[in-house]
Amino acid sequence: MANPKEKTPMCLVNELARFNKIQPEYKLLSEQGPAHSKVFTVQLTLGDQHWEAEGTSIKKAQHAAAAKALEGTKFPKPTARPSRSEGKNPDSVTPTVELNALCMKLGKKPMYKPIDPYTGMRSTYNYAMRGGAYPPRYFYPFPVGPLLYQVELSIGGQQFHGKGRTRQAAKHDAAAKALKVLQNEPLPEKPEVNGKEPDDENLNKSEISQVFEIALKRNLPVNFEVTKESGPPHMKSFVTKVSVGEFMGEGEGKSKKISKKNAAIAVLEELKKLPPLPTVEKMKPRIKKKTKSIVKLQTSPEYGQGMNPISRLAQIQQAKKEKEPEYMLITERGLPRRREFVMQVKVGVHTAEGMGTNKKVAKRNAAENMLELLGFKVPQPQPPKPALKTEEKVIFFQYVHSSLHHQQLPAGILPMVPEVAQAVGASQGHHAKEFSRAAPNPAKATVTAMIARELLYGGTSPTAETILKNNNSSGHVPHGPLTRPSEQLDYLSNVQGIQVNVQCCKSSSK
Repeated sequence: MANPKEKTPMCLVNELARFNKIQPEYKLLSEQGPAHSKVFTVQLTLGDQHWEAEGTSIKKAQHAAAAKALEGTKFPKPTARPSRSEGKNPDSVTPTVELNALCMKLGKKPMYKPIDPYTGMRSTYNYAMRGGAYPPRYFYPFPVGPLLYQVELSIGGQQFHGKGRTRQAAKHDAAAKALKVLQNEPLPEKPEVNGKEPDDENLNKSEISQVFEIALKRNLPVNFEVTKESGPPHMKSFVTKVSVGEFMGEGEGKSKKISKKNAAIAVLEELKKLPPLPTVEKMKPRIKKKTKSIVKLQTSPEYGQGMNPISRLAQIQQAKKEKEPEYMLITERGLPRRREFVMQVKVGVHTAEGMGTNKKVAKRNAAENMLELLGFKVPQPQPPKPALKTEEKVIFFQYVHSSLHHQQLPAGILPMVPEVAQAVGASQGHHAKEFSRAAPNPAKATVTAMIARELLYGGTSPTAETILKNNNSSGHVPHGPLTRPSEQLDYLSNVQGIQVNVQCCKSSSK
């Protein structure tokens, strides 16, 4: 029910039965349905009247039957009792509570003192001369308390008297009289120390925290040091010395924490005597608004050449206040270990594609192509750095006859384009010029490249096996796939008749 104090139908039926001096009776008639969704039927009997109701639980069925009985019963219903209220307004605050709150603001403490007259018990013997010395035949009854209680309230030298039929009522009367007088008094002003109000600020702060705060504001160094430790192990005494700039203080206690606190209390009294700090108005920092020229610089062709092309393209679009570039994966091809991804980027009406061994590289290449398409300068690729920093280098070279050196390259060696030679740094010697002038044998170069591709992707080369069978050199055919690069290179040199020499030499530049 919404209101917990509201009476349930079963409770009202019980009151009805008591009022008519009958006994209510609930009977469980049936129980139907599966275990997780049962329906109970309960019958309520009041005298010669019966009501039935259903519910998902026995208690709900009982309440439903009781509700039906309250609506259709012919028995007279009892009159509703008026709710008891403790006073005119039970939710109002009592005068004593209001007085306590006002006294806390005024810094005063109320003191209540009962001044009821003391009525002592009279003696059971009568020593009057008229009665004689014999005990009376009757005794006086016990004393009866006063009909009115009196309380004296003292607040800061002022007294207020209250009366009431109970002691609490007398307190309320005295508090109400005190409120009429004290409400007109002004609240005391809180004294300021060092330009602040420490009474409220430092109520929940320890003395050590206050010392550190004052030292921080005045740029004073703080140092706590345990100078003495005495006493037996179970009753040690510690002496801690604190220095705050020129001020010193000592504290003693049963633990280091207590001695540190006492030392802070000792030095805090001296720090509070310091004059207040001068108030310095902080200058508001002047915030310079960014001019539009800073934004326009991002659209210049030279902007962000050393930046990631993906971020560079996004910032250029933001500077133009246009839609950000959209990337989309076009295709994915190649073997599982030799994947090649193609990404497409769209900027307005322009589209560009980029390829790479993974999606990240393909996306970067697509962004570079788009930058070049939009007219922005793309930085030249730099030669990659070696993964292993060693002093030894592996150089692959081939000895050729001097007579063939100027005519053509040996079989299996592709010509080096001057641009590629310049990128990898191979054009520094005189051999690069000679290689660039030489013309390769296109037929052998194509076959060599085909065999090398087959070995790299599958470990075997049907083309090389066919060449060996035609040359009656079936002994050089491997029994299984070649996985090591050195074995593949050796196999390629045997098939094409290439002489390969691998030599390790130390780097001369240090």
